[in-house]
Amino acid sequence: MATETIPVIDLGPYLAGEAGALDRTARELRFALTEIGFYFIVNHGVPRDKIRGVFDQVKRFHELPVERKLAYKLNPHGTGYMPMRGNTLRTSTVQAGTKPNLNEAFFVKREMPADHPDVLADRRYRGANRWPSELPGFREVIVDYCDTMEALVKKLVRVYARALELPAAYFDGPFEDCQFSLRMTHYPHQDSPVEDEFGLAPHTDTSFLTLLAPNDVPGLSIRTQGGTWIDAPAIPDAYVVNGGQFLQRWTNDFFLATPHRAINRSGGERYAIPFFCDSNIDWPVAAVPTTVGPDRPPKYPTTYYSDYMAWYQKRNYDVLNAPDLQAAE
Repeated sequence: MATETIPVIDLGPYLAGEAGALDRTARELRFALTEIGFYFIVNHGVPRDKIRGVFDQVKRFHELPVERKLAYKLNPHGTGYMPMRGNTLRTSTVQAGTKPNLNEAFFVKREMPADHPDVLADRRYRGANRWPSELPGFREVIVDYCDTMEALVKKLVRVYARALELPAAYFDGPFEDCQFSLRMTHYPHQDSPVEDEFGLAPHTDTSFLTLLAPNDVPGLSIRTQGGTWIDAPAIPDAYVVNGGQFLQRWTNDFFLATPHRAINRSGGERYAIPFFCDSNIDWPVAAVPTTVGPDRPPKYPTTYYSDYMAWYQKRNYDVLNAPDLQAAE
């Protein structure tokens, strides 16, 4: 029976190394990801001041004049600035979007040295980040936060492994030098309902997992397995976590990728900082052994991050496409 509430998982005992805590937490995770596809984590170890510092930097960026932000326009690597109404969710299986989303965002990925082979080769999704030169300190705060989130993900994937009845270290290799993206989003207030217009239209993420930082300004809603929409409550210091399309591929649809949406009815501005994380860019994504068998064949072909994301961005990110390509789509 699908639950109508979002479970809260206390990571404290597991992160403290308490005996038996890993498997207890894994059972809670398994329930959350097979029944609703979303969960909260508390006692995750990310300091409140660090989270607040990132929100401050995101607000600084979005307060820049539009012409300055456009100097860092989103590129094919998926880094840079996406202007307001810069994407339309055409690939959603929940609701085909016809109006662009009412948000703007700045994206960064892993910070890599200028002499890294992937940077020198201009390998897609492994390019250099684009940092606003007019915001001193911005880069340092954001890179430090990404490092913190990556460290948390490496601990979380061990819980995922046990939830799938795999050895705890099963995902250690795939998530070494993992592929991630931090999306720093600004949602303006929406005064009145407009048909098919959202801050972010109903969709599922692409990621293995997404961690959405604690936010005092509401706006996120999720669709339960029963088909009803529920608003995600604001729980102090709690991250919201969910899986996406890559998690479905890893688990042969055993774990859910749950549709969700965002609408800012707060009366003010809303900022959000989801951290999307996937395995290493070169790792073949295929169903884990415990989710396939004679009566459960793999539902998806082996998938690679670059191929999938190139297809996804071409379909959904108008800002990356020339007008004639948009019409052809």
